[in-house]
Amino acid sequence: MTIESPGAANEDEALASLADEGDRPSITEVNGTVARFDMAYQPEPAERHAFGPPLSQRIPAIVWFLFSLMVTGVVVLAHHVSSNSALYMWVVERDRNGIPPTVLAFLVLASGIGVLVRSSMRGVVVHRGGIEARYVLPLGVPRVRAWAWAQIHRMVIDDEAVMLELWNGQYERLPRVGRPSDLATLLLHKSAEHGIVVTRLS
Repeated sequence: MTIESPGAANEDEALASLADEGDRPSITEVNGTVARFDMAYQPEPAERHAFGPPLSQRIPAIVWFLFSLMVTGVVVLAHHVSSNSALYMWVVERDRNGIPPTVLAFLVLASGIGVLVRSSMRGVVVHRGGIEARYVLPLGVPRVRAWAWAQIHRMVIDDEAVMLELWNGQYERLPRVGRPSDLATLLLHKSAEHGIVVTRLS
């Protein structure tokens, strides 16, 4: 005579239920979709805000570029007018034994484009990692200085310019930009985000 305990009967029923689960449909068959796992952190695109130089610093370059366009236009027009016209004789016939006017016009135009591009290289760039200041030296050599947010202890901001006080005690004045109020607003937001002390001058 065999006596079965109630616990053994419960274990047999549990094993039978597990065996029946082999024929049960999966969750993907029921829902018709595949489970996806989203990343807990999705990196944002890199923030980059560029502020160019003010118009007063770009006027000389713009004037020279327009002059180079005028010289190039005169040379091109002189080669397309009649050979009896005064413009043809003054541009083409007069310089026949010297530098060709087309070469001279090309050099002047290239100089105008170069000066215009060089003038636009000044300014300030604010990105997620810090601040970049872009200068142009007297000989036209570009210079870039960069500071991370951790290097900046304090910002002194007024309506015209921004000065940085670094952790090593040095002071750096940022170049003037064409939109100083927008730059000041952005730097105030960034300073609050990174815990930088701000002194706002009226």
